Amino acid sequence: MHDVSSGPAHLAGLPRHDWTGAQIEALFALPFTELLFQAAIVHRQRFDPTEIQLSQLLSIKTGGCAENCGYCSQSAHHDTGLAATRLIDAATVLANARAAREAGAGRFCMGAAWRDLKDRDIPALAEMIEGVKALGLETCATLGMLQPHQAVALRDAGLDFYNHNLDTSEADYARVVTTRTYQERLDTLANVRAAGLKVCCGGIVGMGETRAARAGLLLSLANLPEHPESLPINALVPIPGTPLGGSDPIDGLEFVRTIAVARIVCPGAMVRLSAGREGMSRELQALCFMAGANSMFVGGQLLTTPLPGMDADRALLSDLGMRPTAAAQA
Repeated sequence: MHDVSSGPAHLAGLPRHDWTGAQIEALFALPFTELLFQAAIVHRQRFDPTEIQLSQLLSIKTGGCAENCGYCSQSAHHDTGLAATRLIDAATVLANARAAREAGAGRFCMGAAWRDLKDRDIPALAEMIEGVKALGLETCATLGMLQPHQAVALRDAGLDFYNHNLDTSEADYARVVTTRTYQERLDTLANVRAAGLKVCCGGIVGMGETRAARAGLLLSLANLPEHPESLPINALVPIPGTPLGGSDPIDGLEFVRTIAVARIVCPGAMVRLSAGREGMSRELQALCFMAGANSMFVGGQLLTTPLPGMDADRALLSDLGMRPTAAAQA
């Protein structure tokens, strides 16, 4: 193993919660190959670099959301042509979960376009969670803001992870969404932790933000009392009709830098390639894996945006000599 005794302290792979913005920006500014090398050292201290976790996300309630997130096709504030739907039934969810498991996914995520969870929907959600859990899959949900008792109810139904992204840095946040505060997002994360659930939390890049904003997002994640167990990095898929629909795509090398810095500052997280992967070359995805990404969303669609098909993903992993992690993890 590479001798890290005389190198930067973060190469020991130990979690820190006292990062400064300047320190994270300094990581971004490293020469590209040096940054990837440092991230790879940290990655290998926690994970097998030939393994990739496969997750699948199903929209269980689409559109009509009261939030005005500037990137989102599901906001009721934006005219994107997306029709709102009601919560789908548990049988449909379980059929999708079985198909995901058979295709190799180890985690099944359920997402609803709500600003916050209503108590009346908990029994239906509990049925879905219990059924997915019974299939041997890890369970994850993203349902908007949660109150403490709601987090407990989801935990009792068998939920493993709760996703609630910070989206961007606190300083950049009001440019992206104004119907929910940054503190409200942090409060939901605290409620999730207090209930004993694992946290899935990341953000979106390519929204016209600066590198400093990307560093600020990772600073917020790295300095949480506990690091997220899952850290999704989404590349914006511009949606016509949304305020950010005209955004230029993030430079590929800058995206890889973001993955590498995420791996370094949250060394124990599953760093996930999420939205935007359909537009990434095989070579760019391979660089992301070198930089410490060890999870990706699969299944052809992520809520309302496209993903590569499973055949393409299997071929990519085969060509890279990588394999999916076991279907169920502790």
